[in-house]
Amino acid sequence: MKLMVFLLGAFLLTACYEDTDVTMHKAGVYKGKEDNHAMSAEERAEVLKQRFNSVQTDR
Repeated sequence: MKLMVFLLGAFLLTACYEDTDVTMHKAGVYKGKEDNHAMSAEERAEVLKQRFNSVQTDR
């Protein structure tokens, strides 16, 4: 019985394990793949402006 309690306690404590690996990144350096959008930044801004104005006109 004591062995069973000990094993159960040990099993439950394994759920408390936290990985302590830390990833260090350099500021201002993007390591991901390049974003390729179908629209330019100006076109996206215009679309967002139209979407915003279509739902915010009643306020």
